[in-house]
Amino acid sequence: MLTVAIKFAIGFGMTKQVGFLFAVFLTWNMDYCMPDERQPNIVVILTDDQGWGDLGVNGNSNLATPNIDSLARDGTTLESFYVCQVCAPTRAEFLTGRYYPKTGVSGVSRGQGRLNPDETTIADLFKAAGYVTGAFGKWHNGTQPPYHPNFRGFDEYYGFTSGHWGHYFSPPLDHNGRRVRGNGFIIDDLTDHAMEFMEANKEKPFFCYVPFNTPHSPMMVDDRFYQKFEGQDPVLKHRDADKEDVMMTRAALAMCENIDWNVGRILKKLDELKLRGNTIVVYFSDNGPNSFRWNGGMKGKKGTIDEGGLRSPFFIRWPEKIPAGNSVSQIAGAIDLLPTLTELVGIEAKTNKPIDGVSLVPLLQEQTVQWQPRTLLSIKNDQVSVRSQQFRLDANGQLFDILADRGQTTDVSEQHPEVTRQLLRQAKQHAEQMKTHFDAYADRPFTIGFADSTTLPARDGIEHGTIKRSAKAPNNSFFTNWTSVNDSITWDIEVVNRGTYEAIVYYTCAAGDDGARLQLAMENGGSVSASVDEVFDPPFYDKSKERVAKSQYIQKDFKPLTLGSIQLEKGRGTLTLSALEIKGKRAIDVHSIELIRR
Repeated sequence: MLTVAIKFAIGFGMTKQVGFLFAVFLTWNMDYCMPDERQPNIVVILTDDQGWGDLGVNGNSNLATPNIDSLARDGTTLESFYVCQVCAPTRAEFLTGRYYPKTGVSGVSRGQGRLNPDETTIADLFKAAGYVTGAFGKWHNGTQPPYHPNFRGFDEYYGFTSGHWGHYFSPPLDHNGRRVRGNGFIIDDLTDHAMEFMEANKEKPFFCYVPFNTPHSPMMVDDRFYQKFEGQDPVLKHRDADKEDVMMTRAALAMCENIDWNVGRILKKLDELKLRGNTIVVYFSDNGPNSFRWNGGMKGKKGTIDEGGLRSPFFIRWPEKIPAGNSVSQIAGAIDLLPTLTELVGIEAKTNKPIDGVSLVPLLQEQTVQWQPRTLLSIKNDQVSVRSQQFRLDANGQLFDILADRGQTTDVSEQHPEVTRQLLRQAKQHAEQMKTHFDAYADRPFTIGFADSTTLPARDGIEHGTIKRSAKAPNNSFFTNWTSVNDSITWDIEVVNRGTYEAIVYYTCAAGDDGARLQLAMENGGSVSASVDEVFDPPFYDKSKERVAKSQYIQKDFKPLTLGSIQLEKGRGTLTLSALEIKGKRAIDVHSIELIRR
């Protein structure tokens, strides 16, 4: 480009020196100001358990989030953007444009977050259109292939597939299905990998999904972000201040400032790569705040289907294509992002199943259209909440005028009986329809043999006898307290390809407990056994950076032990890990089973 510009300048009679300076200026101007003719890149940043009120731009003076705030200044804000009450459902709705019960997702643990393999994801669509696709962070929509992100349209994946992770400093992670060790604080590390992906693919369009996993617990954050908040009494508090855990708030605020710093790094990288003008940046969260803290006076938090549990910050920036500093008042949700982003870049949203979302492009680009009234439905088990443009019908049948009463303080159902009846009908119908999906996908085994290697974590197993989980939440727990030969661990599996599989158990064993003999057996099938001959009893990870008084999280390293080769026949059955002999007080602690097809 520079050589062409110099020739152009000399052609107009300039000296070589003047022509060179003119050419440099012209080249810089073209790189930074002229629109790129290729399809725009997409960067989607999704945070975990960050409430609408956890940002400076939304009025929280307890912290500073200048980089995230800049997305509102330089892009458009959706003022009434809604997600689900917990993590995996929101991710499913974003990925598919469909209400989450339809996708196979019903919860957050023990396989409930798996996204059905026959669903078309937004990554599938972008990949089919020639985009390079990458995801960096918390997946939470399935671990075993074909649920793993590398089988859902993502060329590159780095992060963890579970619902949450037990440690945030150099933890074990997943890189394209391989076990690796993270480098430093997890959000910084995820950002590093996302930026490397953008740089490696700067010459072609890319779809970069960055699902950060904070401020989800454990409340771990580096000193340089926490020191500002240590000992601080937040000025702004939750509307029910007696419910607020100030230690939790301090940690969450520090984690949010770390997120902001990393968002700044991503935006700066786009500038350095001269991609700012041709990159759409989206920012939102997956549910309400994970504790009682300031959230604009809204009712509820994570886990509830009130405003405070469902309303998310949302900003979208695309210089010159989406107005800067604009605000959209119409209600919108995570289900709208697939049709919106595909239309923005000119990709057909051709999915296997009908989507529930609508394209927001007319609103974002201020097109003159008649926007159709709509409602957004939120479900938690058999409870449904309905949001129209003006009202919210809560799970108890109360009606609130959100335009006048965002905090849901006054029931106005008697003043608006017809509206209440209409929304109640919609809620009842939605509950009935979604129940059929919940029931259909309630009984799903874990797939084995779809890929060469399959991992069955403790999260997906069931403990029997004296065996216990290391944490209340199964998502990032391991099995411990194995004291009897009558104890066992089982996994409900379906073998999709019969064959011989090398079985590996990831274990720890205290001194004096070595010598236990383990057996892995498939119901009505083969079995394999081996002795635990090597003591491996590492310390728990350092928790000095965890900022709350009580924590259920304990994590440590685990060592692989090859049990041998087991023959697995095609079909469904129970895989059982048992102890034929225990020589010490206990057998082993179990992190996972890996099955490698030979």
